[in-house]
Amino acid sequence: MYPKHSSFVIALGVLPMTTSAQTTVTEREAERYIERTDMNAQIIAYVEAHIGKRVGTGECWDLAAGALNEAGAKWDGEYRFGTPVDPEKEEILPGDIIQFEGVEVRYTTANAEHRETMGHHTAIIYTVHGKGRYTLAHQNFGPAGRKVNRTDLDLDHIVKGRYTIFRPGR
Repeated sequence: MYPKHSSFVIALGVLPMTTSAQTTVTEREAERYIERTDMNAQIIAYVEAHIGKRVGTGECWDLAAGALNEAGAKWDGEYRFGTPVDPEKEEILPGDIIQFEGVEVRYTTANAEHRETMGHHTAIIYTVHGKGRYTLAHQNFGPAGRKVNRTDLDLDHIVKGRYTIFRPGR
């Protein structure tokens, strides 16, 4: 992990750097960082172009597949959307893909208790609001039905099931 106290800006993001007393970021690490952030930026651009529209047949998987294919990502064409990322140890980025299996989410608002289920569901992390708190872009979920929409998720509200977050790559 890179230190968090200094950085420089690259075309699409901020690349953490080190002080002279520490090991510096190698050129290859810098290239890989740019490649990852560029890939994720392309996925977010695809999502933004499709908000409120149906992608493919409107299945949740179609949005991720379309975004990954458009960005030229390397993936298995099924449900392994890139390299698994551990949200406890690694930074989650907008454009990462999240796959849910048997997930139940419960939370309470001022007026009601809510329960959502995601038996087998794919979404794209659209915005990161903090550790474990995201806005997801997906379709075939919620009131928008088979059109691309956005909803919020706090991983602390998952009471059952499992999820995997993937980092797209080439």
